[in-house]
Amino acid sequence: MNPMTLKAETRATTSRGELRKLRKNGRIPGVVYGKDRSAPTPVAVDAKELEALLRSHPHAVLELDISGDGKENVLLSEVQRDSMSREVLHIDFHKINMNESIKAPVRLEVSGKSAGEKEGGMLQLVLHEIEVECLPKNLPDSIPLEVENLQVGDSLTVADIQFPEGVKPLMDADSVVASVLAPQKEISAEEADAIDDAAEENASQAKSARLVEG
Repeated sequence: MNPMTLKAETRATTSRGELRKLRKNGRIPGVVYGKDRSAPTPVAVDAKELEALLRSHPHAVLELDISGDGKENVLLSEVQRDSMSREVLHIDFHKINMNESIKAPVRLEVSGKSAGEKEGGMLQLVLHEIEVECLPKNLPDSIPLEVENLQVGDSLTVADIQFPEGVKPLMDADSVVASVLAPQKEISAEEADAIDDAAEENASQAKSARLVEG
């Protein structure tokens, strides 16, 4: 896939107060790292553009267009968020060589509905993404999981996934990706009442025991 473009600008802001002001103005601070860089480069990107990118292509290869410093092919390597609001506070980019293999996570996307679900079972997705190795140009947006033939009790492993040409999974082939669980037994109103009565009885007995001990 062709790299997506994200505009950036270099910044000199480093203090907490300056960074808060930067965020208040709709910019997110970040740093570009790379083995062929003499030093990490502090940058700032538009908050709305970054959020849209994180929602749609969080692991995509990017062309970071740094004003006055040229274009760099990068991957998002770390996103720091506020623990309460979940707003992005800082982001790290890692410069890559388009002719060298990279390791990156790719989103798994369920395709179709399993036979087991049609019989009342529940599809449980054990993994939501998988780490792969490939050339940057071969990094897919997502990898489809074909689950149509899964019956209740069946599992889909890494070995069952059809990976695009040039894309190699970095997980064990027998790692479970998805399973179809048996339908949960529905209890009747009478059974529910019996369970509640038993719970109340246990609570009453426990209270009586504490009074005796006291």
